[in-house]
Amino acid sequence: MTETPLWFARALETPYRDRTVEVDGTPIHYLDWGGDSDKPGLLFVHGNGAHAHWWAFLAPFFMDHYRPVAIDLAGAGDSGHRAVYSPEGFADEVAAVADDAGFGDNTVVVGHSFGGFVTLKTGLAYRDQLEGVVLVDSAVRPPDFKWERDPRRSPIKPKRIYASFDQALARFRLMPPQTCENDYVLEYIGRHSLTEVDGGWTWKFDDGLFQKFEFGENQHRDLARLGCRVGVIYGEQSYLFSQDIADYMFKVLDESVPFVGIPEAQHHLFLDQPIAFVSALRTLLAEWRHSKPDREG
Repeated sequence: MTETPLWFARALETPYRDRTVEVDGTPIHYLDWGGDSDKPGLLFVHGNGAHAHWWAFLAPFFMDHYRPVAIDLAGAGDSGHRAVYSPEGFADEVAAVADDAGFGDNTVVVGHSFGGFVTLKTGLAYRDQLEGVVLVDSAVRPPDFKWERDPRRSPIKPKRIYASFDQALARFRLMPPQTCENDYVLEYIGRHSLTEVDGGWTWKFDDGLFQKFEFGENQHRDLARLGCRVGVIYGEQSYLFSQDIADYMFKVLDESVPFVGIPEAQHHLFLDQPIAFVSALRTLLAEWRHSKPDREG
Protein backbone atom coordinates (compact mmCIF):
# COMPACT_ATOMS: atom_id res chain seq x y z
CA MET A 1 0.00 0.00 0.00
CA THR A 2 1.17 3.52 -0.81
CA GLU A 3 2.49 5.38 2.24
CA THR A 4 0.03 7.96 3.54
CA PRO A 5 1.48 11.45 2.94
CA LEU A 6 1.61 14.06 5.67
CA TRP A 7 -0.67 16.49 3.81
CA PHE A 8 -3.44 13.89 3.72
CA ALA A 9 -3.19 13.10 7.43
CA ARG A 10 -3.17 16.79 8.35
CA ALA A 11 -6.21 17.51 6.19
CA LEU A 12 -8.19 14.74 7.88
CA GLU A 13 -7.22 16.11 11.29
CA THR A 14 -9.01 19.38 10.48
CA PRO A 15 -12.19 19.50 12.60
CA TYR A 16 -15.60 19.53 10.95
CA ARG A 17 -19.21 19.20 12.07
CA ASP A 18 -21.84 16.79 10.82
CA ARG A 19 -24.98 18.78 10.05
CA THR A 20 -28.40 17.89 8.66
CA VAL A 21 -31.14 19.97 7.05
CA GLU A 22 -34.54 18.65 5.96
CA VAL A 23 -35.43 19.24 2.30
CA ASP A 24 -38.89 18.26 1.07
CA GLY A 25 -39.26 15.75 3.87
CA THR A 26 -35.85 14.12 3.44
CA PRO A 27 -32.87 14.63 5.79
CA ILE A 28 -29.85 15.96 3.87
CA HIS A 29 -26.51 15.49 5.63
CA TYR A 30 -23.42 17.60 5.03
CA LEU A 31 -19.94 18.20 6.45
CA ASP A 32 -19.12 21.72 7.63
CA TRP A 33 -15.54 22.84 8.32
CA GLY A 34 -16.69 26.20 9.68
CA GLY A 35 -14.50 29.27 9.53
CA ASP A 36 -14.89 33.04 9.46
CA SER A 37 -18.50 34.00 8.73
CA ASP A 38 -17.28 36.86 6.51
CA LYS A 39 -15.74 34.43 4.03
CA PRO A 40 -17.75 33.19 1.04
CA GLY A 41 -19.13 29.68 0.98
CA LEU A 42 -17.59 26.86 -1.04
CA LEU A 43 -19.93 23.91 -1.50
CA PHE A 44 -18.67 20.58 -2.88
CA VAL A 45 -21.06 18.18 -4.64
CA HIS A 46 -20.04 14.53 -5.11
CA GLY A 47 -20.63 12.28 -8.10
CA ASN A 48 -22.87 9.26 -8.60
CA GLY A 49 -22.47 6.58 -5.92
CA ALA A 50 -20.10 8.81 -3.93
CA HIS A 51 -20.58 10.95 -0.80
CA ALA A 52 -19.38 14.01 1.09
CA HIS A 53 -16.24 12.35 2.45
CA TRP A 54 -14.79 12.24 -1.06
CA TRP A 55 -14.01 15.91 -0.41
CA ALA A 56 -12.90 15.64 3.24
CA PHE A 57 -9.16 15.53 2.49
CA LEU A 58 -9.45 18.45 0.04
CA ALA A 59 -11.81 20.95 1.68
CA PRO A 60 -9.30 22.14 4.35
CA PHE A 61 -6.99 23.43 1.59
CA PHE A 62 -9.52 26.19 0.83
CA MET A 63 -10.15 27.50 4.34
CA ASP A 64 -7.87 30.53 3.97
CA HIS A 65 -10.42 32.21 1.71
CA TYR A 66 -13.64 30.16 2.01
CA ARG A 67 -15.98 28.31 4.36
CA PRO A 68 -16.12 24.85 2.81
CA VAL A 69 -18.95 22.34 3.16
CA ALA A 70 -19.61 19.03 1.36
CA ILE A 71 -23.10 17.67 0.78
CA ASP A 72 -24.48 14.14 0.76
CA LEU A 73 -27.14 14.33 -1.94
CA ALA A 74 -30.35 12.43 -1.29
CA GLY A 75 -29.77 8.74 -1.92
CA ALA A 76 -26.09 8.99 -0.98
CA GLY A 77 -23.89 8.97 2.09
CA ASP A 78 -25.73 9.70 5.32
CA SER A 79 -28.67 11.48 3.69
CA GLY A 80 -32.12 9.96 3.33
CA HIS A 81 -33.45 8.23 0.23
CA ARG A 82 -36.38 9.40 -1.91
CA ALA A 83 -39.13 7.61 -3.81
CA VAL A 84 -38.38 9.84 -6.83
CA TYR A 85 -35.32 11.94 -7.65
CA SER A 86 -35.18 14.95 -9.96
CA PRO A 87 -32.62 17.51 -11.13
CA GLU A 88 -34.65 20.30 -9.53
CA GLY A 89 -34.86 18.37 -6.26
CA PHE A 90 -31.09 17.94 -6.10
CA ALA A 91 -30.61 21.66 -6.83
CA ASP A 92 -32.99 22.46 -3.97
CA GLU A 93 -30.86 20.32 -1.65
CA VAL A 94 -27.68 22.18 -2.59
CA ALA A 95 -29.40 25.53 -2.06
CA ALA A 96 -30.84 24.39 1.28
CA VAL A 97 -27.41 23.35 2.55
CA ALA A 98 -25.94 26.70 1.49
CA ASP A 99 -28.73 28.49 3.34
CA ASP A 100 -28.41 26.29 6.43
CA ALA A 101 -24.66 26.94 6.52
CA GLY A 102 -25.32 30.70 6.44
CA PHE A 103 -23.79 31.32 3.02
CA GLY A 104 -24.49 34.49 1.06
CA ASP A 105 -24.80 35.30 -2.64
CA ASN A 106 -21.03 34.95 -3.13
CA THR A 107 -21.15 31.15 -2.81
CA VAL A 108 -19.24 28.90 -5.23
CA VAL A 109 -20.52 25.37 -5.97
CA VAL A 110 -18.06 22.72 -7.19
CA GLY A 111 -19.52 19.52 -8.64
CA HIS A 112 -17.83 16.35 -9.88
CA SER A 113 -19.29 14.15 -12.64
CA PHE A 114 -23.01 13.62 -11.86
CA GLY A 115 -22.52 16.29 -9.18
CA GLY A 116 -21.56 18.66 -11.98
CA PHE A 117 -24.93 18.00 -13.59
CA VAL A 118 -26.54 18.89 -10.24
CA THR A 119 -24.31 21.96 -9.99
CA LEU A 120 -25.38 23.05 -13.47
CA LYS A 121 -29.04 22.82 -12.45
CA THR A 122 -28.27 24.73 -9.24
CA GLY A 123 -26.56 27.48 -11.24
CA LEU A 124 -29.71 27.95 -13.31
CA ALA A 125 -32.27 27.75 -10.51
CA TYR A 126 -30.32 29.77 -7.91
CA ARG A 127 -28.10 32.04 -10.00
CA ASP A 128 -28.82 35.09 -7.84
CA GLN A 129 -27.43 33.27 -4.81
CA LEU A 130 -24.16 32.20 -6.43
CA GLU A 131 -20.85 33.71 -7.40
CA GLY A 132 -20.12 30.83 -9.74
CA VAL A 133 -20.03 27.11 -10.45
CA VAL A 134 -17.14 24.79 -11.26
CA LEU A 135 -17.80 21.64 -13.29
CA VAL A 136 -15.25 18.91 -12.53
CA ASP A 137 -14.94 16.27 -15.27
CA SER A 138 -18.65 16.73 -15.82
CA ALA A 139 -19.22 16.40 -19.55
CA VAL A 140 -22.02 18.20 -21.34
CA ARG A 141 -22.31 16.43 -24.68
CA PRO A 142 -23.75 17.77 -27.94
CA PRO A 143 -27.34 16.75 -28.70
CA ASP A 144 -26.19 14.51 -31.58
CA PHE A 145 -23.57 12.72 -29.45
CA LYS A 146 -23.13 9.07 -30.46
CA TRP A 147 -23.47 7.03 -27.28
CA GLU A 148 -21.55 3.77 -26.99
CA ARG A 149 -24.03 2.60 -24.36
CA ASP A 150 -27.51 3.58 -23.18
CA PRO A 151 -27.02 6.75 -21.06
CA ARG A 152 -30.11 5.88 -19.01
CA ARG A 153 -28.72 2.54 -17.95
CA SER A 154 -27.60 2.75 -14.34
CA PRO A 155 -23.82 2.60 -13.88
CA ILE A 156 -24.48 1.20 -10.39
CA LYS A 157 -24.89 -2.52 -9.91
CA PRO A 158 -27.41 -3.86 -7.36
CA LYS A 159 -25.95 -3.83 -3.88
CA ARG A 160 -24.79 -6.95 -2.09
CA ILE A 161 -24.65 -7.62 1.64
CA TYR A 162 -21.26 -8.74 2.94
CA ALA A 163 -20.72 -10.76 6.09
CA SER A 164 -18.14 -8.36 7.56
CA PHE A 165 -16.96 -4.76 7.23
CA ASP A 166 -13.51 -5.86 6.04
CA GLN A 167 -14.98 -8.14 3.39
CA ALA A 168 -17.12 -5.31 2.08
CA LEU A 169 -14.26 -2.80 2.15
CA ALA A 170 -12.11 -5.17 0.12
CA ARG A 171 -14.74 -5.00 -2.63
CA PHE A 172 -14.68 -1.20 -2.92
CA ARG A 173 -14.12 -0.10 -6.52
CA LEU A 174 -14.31 3.18 -8.41
CA MET A 175 -17.17 3.50 -10.90
CA PRO A 176 -16.61 4.10 -13.70
CA PRO A 177 -13.49 1.91 -13.33
CA GLN A 178 -10.05 3.47 -13.37
CA THR A 179 -6.65 2.97 -11.82
CA CYS A 180 -5.63 4.96 -8.73
CA GLU A 181 -2.29 4.45 -7.03
CA ASN A 182 -3.32 6.46 -3.95
CA ASP A 183 -4.47 3.51 -1.86
CA TYR A 184 -4.82 5.67 1.24
CA VAL A 185 -7.49 7.75 -0.52
CA LEU A 186 -9.47 4.72 -1.65
CA GLU A 187 -9.28 3.13 1.80
CA TYR A 188 -10.58 6.30 3.44
CA ILE A 189 -13.53 6.91 1.12
CA GLY A 190 -14.31 3.19 1.08
CA ARG A 191 -14.65 3.15 4.87
CA HIS A 192 -17.17 5.97 4.70
CA SER A 193 -19.13 4.25 1.95
CA LEU A 194 -20.46 1.39 4.12
CA THR A 195 -23.35 0.96 6.52
CA GLU A 196 -24.38 -1.93 8.76
CA VAL A 197 -27.67 -3.66 7.89
CA ASP A 198 -29.43 -6.87 8.86
CA GLY A 199 -27.12 -9.69 7.84
CA GLY A 200 -23.92 -7.67 7.48
CA TRP A 201 -22.61 -4.61 5.64
CA THR A 202 -23.55 -2.89 2.40
CA TRP A 203 -23.04 0.37 0.50
CA LYS A 204 -24.83 3.54 1.60
CA PHE A 205 -25.98 4.71 -1.84
CA ASP A 206 -29.45 4.05 -3.24
CA ASP A 207 -28.81 1.50 -5.99
CA GLY A 208 -32.22 2.27 -7.47
CA LEU A 209 -31.57 5.99 -7.92
CA PHE A 210 -31.33 5.89 -11.70
CA GLN A 211 -34.58 3.94 -11.94
CA LYS A 212 -36.25 6.68 -9.88
CA PHE A 213 -34.56 9.62 -11.60
CA GLU A 214 -36.22 12.01 -14.02
CA PHE A 215 -33.63 12.90 -16.63
CA GLY A 216 -33.58 16.17 -18.51
CA GLU A 217 -32.79 16.28 -22.21
CA ASN A 218 -31.37 19.78 -22.61
CA GLN A 219 -28.06 19.94 -20.76
CA HIS A 220 -26.41 21.71 -23.72
CA ARG A 221 -29.10 24.41 -23.56
CA ASP A 222 -28.74 24.67 -19.79
CA LEU A 223 -25.00 25.19 -20.18
CA ALA A 224 -25.55 28.06 -22.60
CA ARG A 225 -28.06 29.70 -20.23
CA LEU A 226 -25.78 29.86 -17.19
CA GLY A 227 -25.54 33.47 -16.09
CA CYS A 228 -23.13 33.08 -13.17
CA ARG A 229 -19.41 32.51 -13.49
CA VAL A 230 -18.37 29.11 -14.79
CA GLY A 231 -15.13 27.14 -14.61
CA VAL A 232 -14.29 23.71 -15.99
CA ILE A 233 -11.63 21.32 -14.66
CA TYR A 234 -11.12 17.94 -16.28
CA GLY A 235 -8.73 15.02 -16.42
CA GLU A 236 -6.69 14.84 -19.61
CA GLN A 237 -6.81 11.02 -19.42
CA SER A 238 -10.55 10.85 -18.64
CA TYR A 239 -12.40 8.68 -21.13
CA LEU A 240 -15.64 10.48 -20.15
CA PHE A 241 -14.27 13.92 -21.01
CA SER A 242 -12.60 13.84 -24.41
CA GLN A 243 -10.98 16.79 -26.15
CA ASP A 244 -13.97 16.88 -28.51
CA ILE A 245 -16.30 17.38 -25.54
CA ALA A 246 -14.03 20.06 -24.07
CA ASP A 247 -14.03 21.87 -27.43
CA TYR A 248 -17.82 21.62 -27.66
CA MET A 249 -18.37 22.99 -24.14
CA PHE A 250 -15.90 25.80 -24.78
CA LYS A 251 -17.86 26.73 -27.90
CA VAL A 252 -21.20 26.70 -26.01
CA LEU A 253 -19.78 28.89 -23.26
CA ASP A 254 -17.34 31.68 -24.16
CA GLU A 255 -13.74 32.81 -23.82
CA SER A 256 -14.30 34.14 -20.29
CA VAL A 257 -14.68 30.56 -19.01
CA PRO A 258 -11.43 28.89 -17.88
CA PHE A 259 -10.88 25.28 -18.96
CA VAL A 260 -8.17 23.49 -16.98
CA GLY A 261 -6.96 20.05 -18.03
CA ILE A 262 -4.98 18.15 -15.39
CA PRO A 263 -2.21 15.98 -16.93
CA GLU A 264 -2.19 12.27 -16.10
CA ALA A 265 -5.59 12.58 -14.39
CA GLN A 266 -8.49 10.27 -15.16
CA HIS A 267 -12.19 10.79 -14.44
CA HIS A 268 -11.81 10.70 -10.64
CA LEU A 269 -9.14 13.34 -11.01
CA PHE A 270 -8.98 14.56 -7.40
CA LEU A 271 -8.39 10.99 -6.22
CA ASP A 272 -5.53 10.16 -8.57
CA GLN A 273 -4.06 13.70 -8.80
CA PRO A 274 -5.29 15.44 -5.61
CA ILE A 275 -2.58 18.09 -5.24
CA ALA A 276 -2.78 19.07 -8.91
CA PHE A 277 -6.56 19.39 -8.53
CA VAL A 278 -6.20 21.59 -5.43
CA SER A 279 -3.74 23.82 -7.28
CA ALA A 280 -6.04 24.12 -10.30
CA LEU A 281 -9.12 24.98 -8.25
CA ARG A 282 -7.19 27.38 -6.01
CA THR A 283 -5.88 29.22 -9.06
CA LEU A 284 -9.30 29.44 -10.68
CA LEU A 285 -10.92 30.75 -7.49
CA ALA A 286 -8.09 33.27 -6.92
CA GLU A 287 -8.67 34.70 -10.39
CA TRP A 288 -12.38 35.05 -9.64
CA ARG A 289 -11.63 36.90 -6.40
CA HIS A 290 -9.52 39.48 -8.21
CA SER A 291 -11.46 40.07 -11.40
CA LYS A 292 -14.90 41.05 -12.55
CA PRO A 293 -17.12 38.56 -14.39
CA ASP A 294 -17.46 39.02 -18.16
CA ARG A 295 -20.46 36.74 -18.58
CA GLU A 296 -23.99 38.09 -18.68
CA GLY A 297 -27.15 36.11 -17.88
